[in-house]
Amino acid sequence: MSQDHYPTRMIAMLESIWGEGFLSPGGPEEVARVIGSHDLTGKSVLDIGCGAGGIDIALVRNHGAGYVTGIDVEDPVLTRARTLIDREGLGSRIGVVKVAPGPLPFAPGSFDVVFSKDSIVHIPDKRALMAEVFRVLKPSGWFLASDWLIGTDEISPLMAEYIAAEGLDFGMSTPMRYQEAMAAAGFTGGTTLSRNDWYRLRAREELARLQGAVGAAAAKVVGQDFVDQNVGIWSRMIPVLDSGEHCPTHLAARKPG
Repeated sequence: MSQDHYPTRMIAMLESIWGEGFLSPGGPEEVARVIGSHDLTGKSVLDIGCGAGGIDIALVRNHGAGYVTGIDVEDPVLTRARTLIDREGLGSRIGVVKVAPGPLPFAPGSFDVVFSKDSIVHIPDKRALMAEVFRVLKPSGWFLASDWLIGTDEISPLMAEYIAAEGLDFGMSTPMRYQEAMAAAGFTGGTTLSRNDWYRLRAREELARLQGAVGAAAAKVVGQDFVDQNVGIWSRMIPVLDSGEHCPTHLAARKPG
């Protein structure tokens, strides 16, 4: 059995940095920026890599999604998501399901919107991913996401050091390869929007918080060694954000209809 990449201790650590229910930066505000001007009112939404549930709650509470189906591959994050969803009384509008890596377990044309925030970095085959997203979308449906991208196909030693420090199964793609994957699947108007300028400043704030009160409070829950490990990760991430090699990016594409 494979080890969870996001055990309970990691969830607690990331929530201390990014907010309750969130395992990636920006909170509800960044979810809103990914959605942009798109109207989710009453729509059926698939959230790929729903994590600890904060995103799905925001999709319903802040954006009026009719029903959100969140999927993930690990039990600890889904347990946390169910706890938060139940606490918010949203069990009738959000369902989270464990899935196996690979094809999406849904019929063609099941969703109005496929959403994902900073989780499809764990899926290396972007062409297969985009083909599956296209398949489960209804005609005229939208793919709206953010992902951790790389600037070039060849990674530098600094980037390799950062990825190794993360200890995660990153399958990072370039913007060009994402564009190609979206077009190959049949999407129209596929776009990529770099968020590097925003996050390289935010990451510095996060590191300062980890080295200060936030880190001290988190250490009481997860241990000082684990906080120090994450300080090391952030310290390795900032140089590759500064170089532009590490590039958080918004993605959007429409299925013709």
